[in-house]
Amino acid sequence: MKPNNQEVTLDLIESAAFLKMSPAVVRRKAKQGIIKGAKPGKCWVFLQSDLVAYLRSLYPNGEQTPLSDRQERRLCHSTNAATRGGCDLPPPTASKYADLLKLPTDDKRKNS
Repeated sequence: MKPNNQEVTLDLIESAAFLKMSPAVVRRKAKQGIIKGAKPGKCWVFLQSDLVAYLRSLYPNGEQTPLSDRQERRLCHSTNAATRGGCDLPPPTASKYADLLKLPTDDKRKNS
């Protein structure tokens, strides 16, 4: 158990996992000063409280908290769509592919 006066520090990889971002994006944002971090030696170090503050700053307003996964899934999928798309559609047949890939052909010009 950590004492109350100590902050939790995370390295670049741990910070990226915490933020659900790639390490390259976290590094770039830290270099730009978008995410608070320090490079006391060769490695980036982040305070977990600063990462939490960064996430909170991304909310539309400071008071809003993210929806639970269950609520988010329900809001993201339309239940009254007229036709379904994406993976549910059967793949086109070979003849449909051939028709789509055909290049228009003109009559060959004759030399005059």
